[in-house]
Amino acid sequence: MPEPAPPPAATGGPAPAPPPQPQDVLTPLTGAAVFLVLTIDPGGERTVRDLLPDLAGLRRSVGFRAPDGGLACVAGIGSDAWDRLFAGPRPAGLHPFRELVGPRHRAPATPGDLLFHIRAARMDLCFELAGLLTGRLAGAATVVDSAEGFRYFDNRDLLGFVDGTENPEGRAAAAAVTVGAEDPAFAGCSYVIVQKYLHDLDAWNALTVEQQELAVGRTKLTDVELPDAVKPPDSHVALTGVTGPDGEELQIMRFNMPFGSFAGGGEFGTYFIGYAATPAVTEEMLRNMFLGRRPGRHDRLLDFSTAVTGSLFHVPTADFLDDPPPAPPVPPETGAAEVAEAAPAPTESPATATASDGSLAIGSLKRTPAR
Repeated sequence: MPEPAPPPAATGGPAPAPPPQPQDVLTPLTGAAVFLVLTIDPGGERTVRDLLPDLAGLRRSVGFRAPDGGLACVAGIGSDAWDRLFAGPRPAGLHPFRELVGPRHRAPATPGDLLFHIRAARMDLCFELAGLLTGRLAGAATVVDSAEGFRYFDNRDLLGFVDGTENPEGRAAAAAVTVGAEDPAFAGCSYVIVQKYLHDLDAWNALTVEQQELAVGRTKLTDVELPDAVKPPDSHVALTGVTGPDGEELQIMRFNMPFGSFAGGGEFGTYFIGYAATPAVTEEMLRNMFLGRRPGRHDRLLDFSTAVTGSLFHVPTADFLDDPPPAPPVPPETGAAEVAEAAPAPTESPATATASDGSLAIGSLKRTPAR
């Protein structure tokens, strides 16, 4: 009779924890998008915290009604809002958007506590989810910027050039947008910068195609990068290329989309949204554009555009949103009545109480009046 097999050897400890689950940053380009930037009203922190674990369920409730719609939503949190919402450590790269003032052009910093980047094949799905989110936040947060994006022919911006050609793919895309061992407490997270530009469309269209191509650094029809011998050093492509200390190319993921309105003489544009594992890469691109690698060599596209917004957000993992860390303690100066209003239910720990006082094809295109 054969002897029974020996029991399996002990593993020596508990199974390793599964890796953090990122949000849906790397979903494919879609035909529609809604971009929402909000500021948190004083006392609105609890409502915002209550919404975060429900984001995935709200997306599913809308997306289930159109399974082929590819509905996705990425949430980002600004630097000032982070300390109002969460106790504990901060992401290493999180800070307010840094204004850039060059000799001729300026990239302003504008308010932004929350970002919702909603994408789908159809606008009705984006619109429905945006309505649910803003409805839940009514009285707690204020929408300070919004845009409804759409696909324009073969992924072109309204300047007529293909947008996002240099996006990395596959593993390179994940490496470009995902925080790793450099900030282990926030591994799997990302950073995102959003901007909106107003362009002088009449002045742009007055250029010849060749002049436009020299400003962008690519051919307009075929989307081929110009040779280095032809590409001007102040072209958009030349200035937005960033390399690391060993000469490696540093990349971001752009999900820019055109938007527009015909009211008030017309305002049309592209909403820039760039994801990266560190905001430093996108920030260097912007410094090159607005300040130039050499004095007076700013991005030539900026001669036809004016930056009007700029915000930086941390993109936590989906696991973080499902189970956020505790809220910060109530500040000592908070009044007793306000503490009572902000106090959690009796079943919760007092430590979780929330204070109640609490592009690059750039651009937006703006028509100038006829002269």
